[in-house]
Amino acid sequence: MDHLIGLLLGTEQDWPRAYETLIARLGPIPGPDGTGHTLRTTRVTIEPFNLRDAPSHDLVIDRLAYWYYHPREWLKKVALMDDVYLLNSPFTFQSMEKHAAYCAMMRLGLHVPETVLVPYKNPVDHAKWAYTAERYNRPFDLDAVADGLGYPLFMKPYDGGAWVGVSRISDSAQLHAAYDASGARLMHLQQSVEGYDVFTRSLSVGPETMVMKFRPELPMHERYAVEHGFLDATAGDEVVTISRLVNAFFRWEFNSCECLVRDGVVYPIDYANACPDVALTSLHYYFPWAMTALVRWTAFCVVTGRRASLDMDTARYFAIADASGLSYPEKLAQYRRLADDYFAVDAYREFCDTALAHVPELVASWVASPDFDRLLVDTVRATYPPAEHDRFVAHFRGLIDLWRRENGA
Repeated sequence: MDHLIGLLLGTEQDWPRAYETLIARLGPIPGPDGTGHTLRTTRVTIEPFNLRDAPSHDLVIDRLAYWYYHPREWLKKVALMDDVYLLNSPFTFQSMEKHAAYCAMMRLGLHVPETVLVPYKNPVDHAKWAYTAERYNRPFDLDAVADGLGYPLFMKPYDGGAWVGVSRISDSAQLHAAYDASGARLMHLQQSVEGYDVFTRSLSVGPETMVMKFRPELPMHERYAVEHGFLDATAGDEVVTISRLVNAFFRWEFNSCECLVRDGVVYPIDYANACPDVALTSLHYYFPWAMTALVRWTAFCVVTGRRASLDMDTARYFAIADASGLSYPEKLAQYRRLADDYFAVDAYREFCDTALAHVPELVASWVASPDFDRLLVDTVRATYPPAEHDRFVAHFRGLIDLWRRENGA
């Protein structure tokens, strides 16, 4: 049986080339009934489509539709009419604008810092909105809002990404300067978690999560520290649980989650990312893991005939949140069971151990090959100015060699 996986892409080239190469080398995969399954990839193009057209794709990895309506509407059509499996659900994109994601996880009892949504500095340029704003917008004291949260705090776009428009605010002058600069962009004010012990960013693909130590103050190529055991078992398990909970709740299967850990308490601060960072020059050491996870999860979905769950079942999560007799750890444990059930964790692990047992060796062999090195060199040349090519090629080769040594490749 043949399966076609579509890649709906923006500007990235590194991980798509890696994924396409690995899928091409994957070979036939035995299905649950013993039937052989072959996977192919194609890059999705944007063109007119009839709503009754039958797509040829079994699964689509989407990296574009959050920002563009035409491909978004195509994704909605193939999900609703044709049962094409999607990474991620286009029906919860509004939650990826972070506001709903904050609200939902606060409702579930997670330690989200106190957050306030403030009105536009410059109202939307629309006659009806101007009429409404003139009559119904209440004057407010921005300093009083900030004082209620306490300095320092962060101002960040409610629909932000890649840290664009994020400001750390230490006093009233910075507060007003940042708000004035926000213009017609809707902003959150959020408490800062000061004195945290560690900043984590977790990348999740289906039921697999890699928790990485993140250093946001450094250049992008140095932000992911190659460091193991930086969280104790309890905090590490909570970070994984939060990542999986968020994704199961919103039907996201390719997402990243940022958490701060202070004195053993985990504070999720950003966990709605339509296009999580999987660049080779960012992940470096962790890039082979990301490609392994993406190959295994997409293969599992198409070979086993996994069906997308378009309804969200929020009531099951809220019933746990509202249960007065449950402690926070007990609620986390029940959320984890719901999330693990959504991602079919046990069935997935068994599938990886049997039908996909060769994938780790396949990835290791490829990472050690000249083909991977060409990808690395091409990516560096496309990312950095010529004067820095040699330095960064050596830098990333060193990190990849470390991964090979630690993984026996």
